[in-house]
Amino acid sequence: MKRVLLALPLLAALSACEQLGIEDPVKTAAAKEAEGKAIGSACRHAMRAIEDCYVLNPKAQKAAVYTGWREMDEYMRENKLEGVAPVVPRPGSVKPPADAEEVETKPAAKAS
Repeated sequence: MKRVLLALPLLAALSACEQLGIEDPVKTAAAKEAEGKAIGSACRHAMRAIEDCYVLNPKAQKAAVYTGWREMDEYMRENKLEGVAPVVPRPGSVKPPADAEEVETKPAAKAS
């Protein structure tokens, strides 16, 4: 009986570890997986290829991203939904700005 009474304050103190800033690895892993699924779902809804999704989100868990992408793909096919055109350009599709010299020479060439 005495041991039980001594264990109760210890258990109460350990149950508040989150308030002390000690993270629970199980909750952290679940949050990362949920975030990866959300990223994958959003990528599929934005009509992005899974490879683009991996490039745009290098810190996300690839398995979770794929799972979210696949689940959204199935949902969209079952409900005959269209994707939304992405606002952010695909990686590698942005053209670098032209050099100042090329801009200056082109109008001169047209005037000749």
